[in-house]
Amino acid sequence: MDQDKDVTIYDLARVLNISVATISRALKDDPVVSKKTKKKILDLAEEMGYRSNHFARNLRNRRTHMIGVIIPRVNSYFMSTVIAGIEKVTNEAGYNLIISQSSESVAKEIQCVRTMFNNRVDGLLVSLAYDTTDTSHFDLFQRKSIPFLFFDRVAEDNRWANVLIDNRKASYEVTSHLIAQGCRRIVHVTANSKSNVYSDRILGYKQALADHHLPFAEENIIRNTLSQEAGGDAAAFIRQMDPLPDGVFVANDNCAVGCLLALKRSGLRIPEDIAIAGFNNDPVSTVVEPNLTTVNYPGYEMGVVAARNLIHHLNGTSGIEVTNTILLKAELIVRASTQRG
Repeated sequence: MDQDKDVTIYDLARVLNISVATISRALKDDPVVSKKTKKKILDLAEEMGYRSNHFARNLRNRRTHMIGVIIPRVNSYFMSTVIAGIEKVTNEAGYNLIISQSSESVAKEIQCVRTMFNNRVDGLLVSLAYDTTDTSHFDLFQRKSIPFLFFDRVAEDNRWANVLIDNRKASYEVTSHLIAQGCRRIVHVTANSKSNVYSDRILGYKQALADHHLPFAEENIIRNTLSQEAGGDAAAFIRQMDPLPDGVFVANDNCAVGCLLALKRSGLRIPEDIAIAGFNNDPVSTVVEPNLTTVNYPGYEMGVVAARNLIHHLNGTSGIEVTNTILLKAELIVRASTQRG
C-alpha cells in the first residue's frame, strides 16, 4: 500500500474479509460486534496505522468540537492560568482547543478571528489586544450564530457577554491601602491602552484619591508597555520628580518589580521612602525583596467560568445573554512592599 495514502475502513474490510459496516461499528465500540471480532479489527487498525477522520464526521454533524481561544500574549503568567482553566473544562466536555495570540495588535487579532472562523470552531473565547477599539470583526461570528464571549479585556459596546473582575474596585482598594499607609503623593503606572482593564484601574485610583481628599494630577500618571524593563524606565522618571512620590501603584506585577528593583538600586528604601504595589499576583511578586503587595487576579477561575458558560450554551443547557457580565472576586494581598507598620 502507498505509504502516503491514509488507511481507510475499506482497506481494513478487504484484509479481514469483513463488511465495511461491521468495521465501522467496531471502531465506534458498538456492542453489536463481538469482543473477539472487535479486537481483531482494532489490532489491525493499529498495525496498519488507521486514523479515524473525526473532522469529516464532525462536519456531517455540523460540529467540530473545537473551541477557539484568542489571547493578547502567550508569555503571560495570568493568561497561562486562564488557559489552564479553559483547558480543564473543555477537555472534560470533549472539546479541543485552538489557541492563537494577537501579539497586542488589532490587525493580528482580525486575522486570528478569520482563521478561527475558517477552522469552523464551535465557539470562541477572546481577550482583546491593547489597541482594539472596534469589535466589528466579531460580527462574522454573530451573523452565523456562533457563540463567543470575552474575558479579562472585554468589549466596551456592551453587545457581548463578558467575564472579568471589578478592576475599578480592586484599584480603589490598592490606592486606599497606600493612603492608609501614609502615602500622599501616589504615582500610577499604567498601559498605553484604552482597554477596559487599564481605564477602569485609573478610575479606581482617581476615586480613591477623591474619597480621601487628595488631589489628582495628570503628571502622576505614567504610561508605558508595563514590561519589567518599562518598570525600570518608570523608576528613572519617578526619581526625577520633585517632590518625590511616596507611593507607586503599578497596573501589573512585572512592571512593578522592575520599578521596585530600580528604585532600590538608586538608594531608596522600600517601603519607607516609597511604598509600591502591583496587580495580578504573579509568582515574581513573592520572589522580589521586599515581597510585593498585589491583587490576586483569579485567572484559573476566569478560564473555568468562561469555558463553562460557552459549553453550556453549545450543549443547549443555557444561553449566553449579550448583556451578561460575570464579575469574579479579586483580593488585595498586602505584603512588605507597602507595610510601613
